[in-house]
This record gives sequence, structure tokens and C-alpha cells, in this order.
Amino acid sequence: MFAGALESPEAGDVSSNKSSRISPEPSGREALIQAARSLFAERGIEGVSIRELGRAAKQRNNNAVQYHFGDRESLLFAVIAPQNERVGARRAALLDALEIEPEFSIRALAGALVRPSAAMLEDSTGRDYLRIGAELIAEPANIRRWGPFDHTELNRWNRVAKQHMAESTLPLHRRFSAMNLCFSELGRRAAARRRGDHRLFVSDLVDLVTGLLSAEVSDETLRLLTEREEARRAAPKSRRAPLTPSASS
Repeated sequence: MFAGALESPEAGDVSSNKSSRISPEPSGREALIQAARSLFAERGIEGVSIRELGRAAKQRNNNAVQYHFGDRESLLFAVIAPQNERVGARRAALLDALEIEPEFSIRALAGALVRPSAAMLEDSTGRDYLRIGAELIAEPANIRRWGPFDHTELNRWNRVAKQHMAESTLPLHRRFSAMNLCFSELGRRAAARRRGDHRLFVSDLVDLVTGLLSAEVSDETLRLLTEREEARRAAPKSRRAPLTPSASS
């Protein structure tokens, strides 16, 4: 019945059969992306030179990065863009589900921030991505400089969070603190040598983000917040006031 469909190795060319099972070498562009992902995660985005990237990718041309990408920023974008799409699709699905609910908990909102990114802990490519992301979000200047993240779904999460959080918390920008906590903790977990079940870590991180988003504002913080707003309202008047000799010196 299967005559001709399966043949023994003796019947065919053994060397060609073996070669067909060997994975092809990645292209120069893909080899650079793989090397950059690993080295950026391990040593930092600026902790590795362009030449080192080329050597790690086994590129003979010292200008391989410039040839394929133009500059470091474009290479970084190529490293993280596919992972952004994976995470963004997961976050979009969770937000879609939340937005059709008449009511949902702050913990569910926190889960929509944490869980899509936490899923990246399950493979080495995802862990590298989380480590790079933790470096980027740790310093706002990095985001302005590198600008590689697709913020579409994060911005959407931010809008949904703003609509459901207590109004007194909004001037404190706790949503951005929640993002910082989320991504820095995921980056730390991704860098850990131990590999295992991440469910407890992820659930606890959701709890922490929930607490940050839902914590009551203390009387002291409210007082200081009021003082800050009053000082800001008064600032234009003080700037228009004539300068005294001491003030101008």
C-alpha cells in the first residue's frame, strides 16, 4: 500500500537526507537580530559595540549593522517589534473582553497589564525581550531616544485604567508607576537563572499592581498634592513679577 511512499536510507542518498534535516543558516539580517537580542538583554542596549554585534552574528563585514539596518536604533526596533506584536495582540484581547463587561475589578485591569507580557517568560526570546523592555522603561529618556515600542495597546490600557480609577489618584500618575513596576519586575524575573513555574510570581505581581492602582490617597498626600497645584497656579504670576537685583544676579 505504501510502496514508494517510504524508502529505507539505503535506497536513497543518505547525505542528502541528512542535509535536508539540518536547519539552514540564518540570513545576515536575522543573525544580527538574534545576536543583538541576546547581547542587548545580557549587557544592555549600549553595552555592546556595533563591531561586537557583527562578530557575534559571524558577519565578516564590520559594517554589517549599517548595511542591514542603518543604525543601532533600527536594529533595536527589529529586535523587539515582533515581540511587541505578540504582546499587543494578547493585551488587545484582554481589553476587548473587559470593555464588554458592565463592571470589572481593578485586579482584572491589572491582569490586562501584567499577563500579556508575563507570557513572554516561557521562552528565551521572550525573556530577552522583557530584559530589554525593563531597561527601556526604567528611564523615560530611553523611550524618547529609542522610541521603538508600539504603544497602541499600552495607551489603550492607560485610557481604560484612567476611566476606572479613583479620581483622587489620577494626578499622581499611578498608572505609569504600575507600568514601571510591572516591566521592571518582569525584567528581573527574566534575568533570573532559576526556571520554573511562573504562576505564583505572575499572580503576586498582579496583586502588587492592583494594590498600587487601588490604594487610597492619604491625608498627607492629598495635602501635598493640593499645595503643589496651588503653587503651579501661582507660578505664572511670579514669573511675570519684575526681577529684583538679587533675583537677577
